[in-house]
Amino acid sequence: MSIPSKTEGATPDASIADAGAAYSHKGLTYPLGRDGPGAGEVIAIADGVCWARLPVPGSLKHINIWLLDDPGSESGESPDGVAIVDTGLDIAPCREAWEALLAGPLAGRSVTRVICTHFHPDHIGLAGWLTERFGAPLWMTREEWLFARMLTADIRDTPPREAFAYWRAAGWDEERIAAEAEKGWGRFSSVVSPVPVAFVRMRDGDTIRIGARDWRVLVGGGHSPEHACLVDEAGGVMIAGDQVLPRITSNVSLSLSEPEADPLGDWLASIAKLKMLSDSPLVLPSHGEPFTGLHARLDALDHGHRKQLDALHAHLSEPRRAVDCFAILFARKIDDSVFGLATGEAMAHLRRLQVEGRAVRELRDGIHWYRAT
Repeated sequence: MSIPSKTEGATPDASIADAGAAYSHKGLTYPLGRDGPGAGEVIAIADGVCWARLPVPGSLKHINIWLLDDPGSESGESPDGVAIVDTGLDIAPCREAWEALLAGPLAGRSVTRVICTHFHPDHIGLAGWLTERFGAPLWMTREEWLFARMLTADIRDTPPREAFAYWRAAGWDEERIAAEAEKGWGRFSSVVSPVPVAFVRMRDGDTIRIGARDWRVLVGGGHSPEHACLVDEAGGVMIAGDQVLPRITSNVSLSLSEPEADPLGDWLASIAKLKMLSDSPLVLPSHGEPFTGLHARLDALDHGHRKQLDALHAHLSEPRRAVDCFAILFARKIDDSVFGLATGEAMAHLRRLQVEGRAVRELRDGIHWYRAT
C-alpha cells in the first residue's frame, strides 16, 4: 500500500485490441487504456502473457496478476501449462475470484509454477493455496521467501519489545502504543495461506525460460528486501511488481526488524539500476494499468523522493520526531488506517538524511529526535 506523497498525483479472454482507448499522461502511455479485466476475465496483452485482476480491500482496490504460457518446465511437459505471477490475499473475495478464473478462462489448464515477486500479503497470500492445489513449485528470491516464512510463523499475543521501542522512537504516544499492542502480533498470517516449506530460488541475473520467452530476474530493494522483477528484453515486456508503479509510489519504510537499514537508499539505487534497461518495454505493474515510458516514471520517482528529502531537511531546522514530519511528506491527512505506514515511510526518509550526513539523530527518553546539519 502507498500513501500519496506531496510530490505525486495519486469479455473473457479479451485481447489488447478490445481494450479501452490508449492515452498518455505525465510522460507515460497506457496502450490498454484505463480499464482492466473484470472478475473471471483475462486480457491477452502479448504472446503468451495474459492479465487478470484480484480484489484488494482499501484504496488499492486490486492487484494485477500475470498468467504466462508455460508448456514445459522442470515439473514436466504440460501443453496447456500456465505459470502464475503473484496470487492475491488469502481472503474470501480473492479465492472466489480465483475460482471464477479457474472455472472460466483457465479451465483445463495446469499450473506449472507459482512465482511471487515479493513477500507482501497481496502478492504471496494465496501462493500456498495454489501450490498445494496444483502440486506446483513456488518460485521466489530467498530473502522474500524467508521473510514470508518468518512472518507467518511469528504469532504471539503481545508484540515483541522491539515493536514497542520502534513505536516509541517514532514519537507515538502511550495511548496509541497501547491500542496497537491490544491487536496482538502476527496479523500477517491472517491473510496469507501457509507458505510452502520448499521453494525454487530466483537470483538476480538468472534467466528463466517460460514458454517461448526468456525472462531475466532483476532484483530491486527498498519496498521489500529482494523484490524480483522479470524482464523479457527481446520480447519487450517487464513484470515490475511493486518496484515500478505508474501513478503511486510504493511504500518505502524503515522496518523494526532492521532499524539501522537504509531502505530509501536501496530504493534510489534500484531506480538507477532499472534505468539501465531499455526505455521501450511494456511495463506490467502490480497496481494500475500496463504502460510504456519506463525511464520517465523512474525519473519521476527519483525526483519525488529527492524533493521530499530536501523539504524534510528544511523542516529539521528544529529537532523533530518521525510523527512531526507527516505533513511534509504526505498529501493526505494521516488517520489511524495508515498511521503505521506513514511512520515507517517518515523514518525511512529521516534515516536517509542521516546516512547522507544531512541530519543527526539523538535518543532522548526512548524517542528519536532528528535535526538538520
